[in-house]
Amino acid sequence: MSGGSGGAVRRKPRVYPPQRVGDALLAQVESLRLVAPRLSAAQLAAPSGLPGWDVRTLLAHIAGQIDAVPRLLAEPAPVVSRPETDLNRWAVSTADIAERLDATARRDAAATADQAAALDAAAEELDAVLETAIREDLLLPHPFGAMRALDFTVTRIVELVVHSDDLARAVGVPVRLDRQALATTVRVLADALAAAAPGSSTELRVPPFVAVQCLAGPRHTRGTPPNVVETDPLTWLRLATGRTTWDAATASGRLRASGDRAGSLADHLPVLG
Repeated sequence: MSGGSGGAVRRKPRVYPPQRVGDALLAQVESLRLVAPRLSAAQLAAPSGLPGWDVRTLLAHIAGQIDAVPRLLAEPAPVVSRPETDLNRWAVSTADIAERLDATARRDAAATADQAAALDAAAEELDAVLETAIREDLLLPHPFGAMRALDFTVTRIVELVVHSDDLARAVGVPVRLDRQALATTVRVLADALAAAAPGSSTELRVPPFVAVQCLAGPRHTRGTPPNVVETDPLTWLRLATGRTTWDAATASGRLRASGDRAGSLADHLPVLG
């Protein structure tokens, strides 16, 4: 049953418990630390799957994403009293700093002989400041505008889960995805899509972690939605970050879309630049 017009739906921001965020981030960092020292020279020189990056450059970028937490904590606090950037804005704005991140990763890869050691050093710096990094009342000077420390730490989970999958596919070695870290990443990306394509005509389902409504159109109010997109967490992660396409995911059977409007969701992908 449906009725009314599918305008924007006001959603309460999702709550990410600080302790769970900290535990998930440390768990994903540890997964990467277990794999990095075991990579051969040939694996480090292999293409990462990201344009122009080999695996060595990918690892340098990962270390930099971990180190960003203590680095921002060490900078002067923003002069504003309220957050200017939330998780949704962060997700859709990452493309704006892609060139800078690319240059930094290449520079760090060239300057560091042992990427596994750099990863260890970044992890140790993170561990020392983690209690501060999960505070909800502390603002950090993010390039997109002041951001809660907890929210920024959530973004580190997203970065590490996405790049753990990149690394696993590049070197052919499993990199464990912590369940809480994967759940957090799936939810952040789904919420960002819902914010970018507001409405209630279509439901995106990524069991067992999240279901969100999006896309303008007739509002669904009861029973099975007429437009449903459903996929698994890893496929959603890859769709939302441009690692795979709508057509490829559909052809593989890992993405199922039903209803006249469901296919329009492809026009709003990827979410993360």
